[in-house]
Amino acid sequence: MLQINDLTYRIAGRLLLDRATLTLPTGHHAGLVGRNGTGKSTLLKLITGELHADGGDISLPNGARIGMLAQEAPDGPESLLDTVLSADRERTALLEEAETATDPHRIAEIHTRLADIGAHAAPARAATILSGLGFDAEAQARPCSDFSGGWRMRVALAAVLFSEPDLLLLDEPTNHLDLEATLWLESFLKSYPRTLLLVSHDRDLLNKAVDKIIHLEGNKLTLYGGGYDVFERTRSERLANQAAAAAKQLAARRHMQAFVDRFRYKASKARQAQSRIKALARMEPIASIIEERTVSFDFPSPDPLAPPLITLDDVDVGYAPDRPVLRKLDLRLDMDDRIALLGANGNGKSTLVKLLAGRLKPLDGELRKSAKLRIGYFAQHQAEELDLTATPLMLMERLAPMATEQKRRAHLGRFGFGQEKALTTVGALSGGEKARLLFALMSREAPHILLLDEPTNHLDVDSRQALVQAINGFEGAVVLISHDPHLIELTADRLWLVADGGCRPYDGDLDDYRRLLLNQRRNRNAEAREAKQSASDGADTRTATARKEQRKAAAEARAAVQHLRRAAEEAEKRLEKLQARKAALEARLADPVIYEGPTAQLMELQVKFGEIKKEIARTEERWLEAQAALE
Repeated sequence: MLQINDLTYRIAGRLLLDRATLTLPTGHHAGLVGRNGTGKSTLLKLITGELHADGGDISLPNGARIGMLAQEAPDGPESLLDTVLSADRERTALLEEAETATDPHRIAEIHTRLADIGAHAAPARAATILSGLGFDAEAQARPCSDFSGGWRMRVALAAVLFSEPDLLLLDEPTNHLDLEATLWLESFLKSYPRTLLLVSHDRDLLNKAVDKIIHLEGNKLTLYGGGYDVFERTRSERLANQAAAAAKQLAARRHMQAFVDRFRYKASKARQAQSRIKALARMEPIASIIEERTVSFDFPSPDPLAPPLITLDDVDVGYAPDRPVLRKLDLRLDMDDRIALLGANGNGKSTLVKLLAGRLKPLDGELRKSAKLRIGYFAQHQAEELDLTATPLMLMERLAPMATEQKRRAHLGRFGFGQEKALTTVGALSGGEKARLLFALMSREAPHILLLDEPTNHLDVDSRQALVQAINGFEGAVVLISHDPHLIELTADRLWLVADGGCRPYDGDLDDYRRLLLNQRRNRNAEAREAKQSASDGADTRTATARKEQRKAAAEARAAVQHLRRAAEEAEKRLEKLQARKAALEARLADPVIYEGPTAQLMELQVKFGEIKKEIARTEERWLEAQAALE
């Protein structure tokens, strides 16, 4: 499908790609990864022809359709559904021609082609994609101009997914999505029937939606099989092997050079010395490993405070007294809390965080805070409000005028801003560096609570991992909103569900939440089908023949999905057995006696426990796939 040969590209004199080569076969899904600024988005633009290479070539099959997310969000009087439908240009053109065509042969050709491309099922397919991205039936009928930029970017994403190009290029598609839409997108891309090239820093998406990883490093493209976790492991092993080989070669070279230096001018050893000189010349040097600088940062530890830090009693909050977004909130935050907020965009997660941050006041009820409480608040939009002409050190001085310059520099240093970066203008910083600067500014007073609203949008995989470590090392409370399941799973101990105008603790983990979303979507689809069927029944003549055909169709439909139901049931039974075995092993490992016995027996139990956990994960994945297929 995609062939890249000796591709070279420079931007402003800086070499991004140097004779890079890649082959991506038809139908494969690949994730393109690399540090921020290495040229991932540039490569996508080279593939689409928006940019032109300095050398080499990019080839695709004749007639192959390339689809890439539009940079500008759609905006106009057209409904969301019509906007998405118009992305299929062939269907749109054929439908317009069908309105005016008079030649019977051409009319027949048009309708044959419309049938071939599934034109009549297109509205249902477009509606399904929009629903997965968070638009209900009412929203789909509204004009694009009614929605904010972030929601309109979702419409742009829906349009490119609906058009189903032969080569789908996606650059950070989850940036404008909430967790619910991200989970849906994982499932959609996993089953995408054509070729996919995905730029993302979302580890879960790269593990579940792609079967190859393309690593852009050192101006070259390296292809790895498997998802991100497999890539990370394989690359680590390759680097370790390369480092060992380089060390072994260096030792051999030193040994040979020592022989040459000692016996080069000794007649009896001259021939052997010359032989070793030639061997040294023929020896291809193995490149030494130069690891990229790993980003790391940490939040300062706050002074301890007696619990609770914040208490909400029967609180209503919103932006207008007569229209609260959330009602009857009864919540409490303590120093050791690690809480992630779940719920679709628009349900009030950011509103709740603003209430906790003091940006909004309660409309009703009582909110109590500890007298000495300090709060650090990170909001995604704050990066756009930074003074681009200032330096990080200047911003710190404005916010902490009483601190010494040494303390300001020391605090910036905790977040990767050394002497040079501290004096770089904000406008010259990357998106990830601006995010780290916001972390530094919000934590300058060692807050007791970190409120993080989508903190990962501009962070690459390594920076996200650094954020995980920083959160886990923080000694205060954390309230997190994120579309990154990996971040939530590694940092949150508790989940709160924001839905239906309220917020309540969610008793389950992210896998339970995934299943809840699948069930809710399945129920909504069933209700929609029932409503459609009821409307159809009301207009039907209800003849005996029609009822017979309906029963036949229903029987055929049940038979068509019987294997999926059986697969789901078998996976569910398998899960019950595995969970029982896991519980039994946990009980044995919890017994102190086992640690006093033979080490081999303990290791065997631990290996079995690890294998069962992996089998549970695989079985849950099979169950989810069967349920999604049934839906």
